[in-house]
Amino acid sequence: MPYITVESGNLSDAQKEELIKRLTEVSSEIMKVPQEFFVTTIKEVSDKNFGIGGKTIDKVKAEYMQRQKEAFDDRTMPAGKE
Repeated sequence: MPYITVESGNLSDAQKEELIKRLTEVSSEIMKVPQEFFVTTIKEVSDKNFGIGGKTIDKVKAEYMQRQKEAFDDRTMPAGKE
């Protein structure tokens, strides 16, 4: 019995349903095993409970969003208004 496990941040119920459905469909197709034999679990981990590069995910996301905002502001600021 194939077992699929996903660890991620918080997901909505709709995201979980779609993830389980599509992972099962694709895995079944690739492995040539009926979908009925697959077990899928999702383990949600809070952004404060895991990290990348020595920082918690919530901090990494905040820094990323700040960089995106700054890049957008730089692109949309009229010439001479710097």
